[in-house]
Amino acid sequence: MSRTRNTRASRLATAGVAVTTATLLAAALSPAAHADARPTRATAIANAAQALVQHATTLGLTSAEGTSVRDVIVDKNGTQHVRYDRTYHRLPVLGGDFVVHLKSDGAYRSADRATRSRISLASIVPDVSAPKAADLAVNALRAANLGDALKQVQAKPQLVVDALHGSPKLAWRTNAVGKDSLGNPVARTVLTDARTGAQIDAWDSIETATGDGKSLYSGTVPLETTQSGSAYSLTDPTRGNTYTGDAANKTDLCIFGICISRAPSTVFTDADNHWGTGATADRSSAAVDAQYGTNETWDYYKNVHGRNGIAGDGKGSYNRVHYGSSYNNAFWDDSCFCMTYGDGDGTTFGPLVALDVAGHEMTHGVTSKTAALTYSGESGGLNEATSDILGTLVEWYANNSSDPGDYLIGEKIVRSGFGKAALRFMDQPSKDGSSADYWSSSVGNLDVHYSSGVANHFAYLLAEGSGAKTINGVSYNSPTYNGSTVTGIGRDKLGAIWYRALTVYMTSSTNYAGARTATLNAAKDLYGNGSTEYNAVAAAWSAVNVN
Repeated sequence: MSRTRNTRASRLATAGVAVTTATLLAAALSPAAHADARPTRATAIANAAQALVQHATTLGLTSAEGTSVRDVIVDKNGTQHVRYDRTYHRLPVLGGDFVVHLKSDGAYRSADRATRSRISLASIVPDVSAPKAADLAVNALRAANLGDALKQVQAKPQLVVDALHGSPKLAWRTNAVGKDSLGNPVARTVLTDARTGAQIDAWDSIETATGDGKSLYSGTVPLETTQSGSAYSLTDPTRGNTYTGDAANKTDLCIFGICISRAPSTVFTDADNHWGTGATADRSSAAVDAQYGTNETWDYYKNVHGRNGIAGDGKGSYNRVHYGSSYNNAFWDDSCFCMTYGDGDGTTFGPLVALDVAGHEMTHGVTSKTAALTYSGESGGLNEATSDILGTLVEWYANNSSDPGDYLIGEKIVRSGFGKAALRFMDQPSKDGSSADYWSSSVGNLDVHYSSGVANHFAYLLAEGSGAKTINGVSYNSPTYNGSTVTGIGRDKLGAIWYRALTVYMTSSTNYAGARTATLNAAKDLYGNGSTEYNAVAAAWSAVNVN
């Protein structure tokens, strides 16, 4: 999946690693000199630019490397955190991302790096050609789909430096896409050694899960819409002009953001501003759920975490419903900055527009704009768990009596053919038959939807504690690896700690040990070293065997 990048870059030059004179002058004249003023985003970037010069060796930066700002967070006390991506001779570096932490006066405090490997390649000219890399990726896509007769298969390789998998090496990152026998999209990103042609890693590129309006799952809900003449459109001007459109059961085919074909997103309109009937026969009913899910997710991030929109820039995303043919999936796509929902096959899943699914998928967008956790191995499990955790908190935040908060993932969309009451169970993830309750050295080999169980279990324990209990009418019984009794600190504190860890401390390569460190750092920032909350984080990780 493509990732949008901040194009403002600081270019490193010569052995002294000098940043442009204009950048340094801006830093010298920045308002950071005024201790009583909270630094602005621009000030934080200028301060961080100075830190790149002064601490280039610590950050592993050389004259061959460039940086670009991905995200900026300024705490209420003026502490600044600037997240960077890295290039090597202008090639993107997978695992080159890092976060610079600055004190309130702009002085360098510390940094978190995705990897610490020094990058020094003999050449950036590949031995394996781009067409060969494309062929290998297409074969991997076909193999991953068990020989399904895929159609319209395309692949576009991009030359990168892979620093995520051992010693840095030249590699092709290829996104292969196509359509299955039902016409639904399939996609796989394949990382290939550009010297030998060996596959380094591969992962699915579609991150899955799965007015007033009468919704399918959440009852009658309020909707902000836009009036045009005598009609209304399902466009919310109060939340960045987010809108919901009809995909007309079509699909799209995109490679790294370049779309060969794109399903429509025809905005829903209505004559009286009362949307849907609450039944699947009315196509606007699913649209009500999707728009409501967007609204609640937007409000959760803004009102709870101070984040203005998925990207933090106040701009709204959009939704497409009725995508594909009996499509058992929902996904977030960075290339269109949009949420897409299938109708389900009716036997295994119903329309995948439930509230926690919306919160889950749009959280993938938040992750891509912050830590950008790689979608494979343990970091992939953390990526999925982040969406489960924060998507669940969106459901609790909404406080909707028709879909009350719980620690079940996707319980509204499953049908009898699925055979279980939910997609996943946070109190004891293994109840789904595949997810891991506890960390082990083999967890990273699981599908990311199952390796996520370790962090989901941690989150439940941190919020609610261990043992048997009934919450909102649902019975839970959460065990611990070490037989300990864990006392929860509540959902609000769980959300605050996880969000800060994600946006301030995690990087693309964070694994479970790194997540423990990141959440402990977040708890220390928010509640103090040795606080009840800090100790609870440590206890909950130990209870899932992350020590």
